[in-house]
Amino acid sequence: MTASAHRTRGRPPRRADAEQNRQRVLHAAASLYAARGLTVSLNEIAKAAGVGLATLQRNFPHREDLVVAVFTTQVSAYADAAEKALENPDPWAGFQEFVETVFAMQCEDHGFAAVLTAALSPSTELHQARLRAYRGFSKLARRAKNAGVLRPDFSPTDLPLFLLANAGVVGGTGTTATKASRRLAAFLLQSCRAEGQPRLPPAPPPSLLLKSLQESGSPPA
Repeated sequence: MTASAHRTRGRPPRRADAEQNRQRVLHAAASLYAARGLTVSLNEIAKAAGVGLATLQRNFPHREDLVVAVFTTQVSAYADAAEKALENPDPWAGFQEFVETVFAMQCEDHGFAAVLTAALSPSTELHQARLRAYRGFSKLARRAKNAGVLRPDFSPTDLPLFLLANAGVVGGTGTTATKASRRLAAFLLQSCRAEGQPRLPPAPPPSLLLKSLQESGSPPA
């Protein structure tokens, strides 16, 4: 008997109704987070799922557990987008592709827009996916700089600033969010061009920026 079979045999299977309740909670949370962001209360999610709060918390003891379950796949796709952009042989086109792709993803889901910069435990799979995206973006920026198409004072730490700015636009422009977000992306990308741009103020050190985001971001706990 395999080790996997031993583990399965030693753990009682989830009852069909319990698994159904879990999926109902995930579906309700995903829908509410997409429409309204991460500020939705657990009570509202439980009500939309047609379960009691105790049932929700039995499946997801902490709010962060629910956020991670809902968004890990999307954040992994965000990281994949950075790696896909690196396959573009044109350094500027790859950089632009990633920024525009992520901004469009934020427009589709207010919760996703917020979770990219929300305070999360470093051990979560979701946080690790965000780090993978940041590493991919750093490579995109370095490649574009080396090609002379990205301003030399651009810093990968500007990515969270881009994401925060677009999340604000998405959250504040209602039905015009997609058009407003595209315009913001165009402004930001133009400002990143190497040609004829005044020098930027110094970027915050990555460690301090991360600490500030963890302290002031919207914690899902």
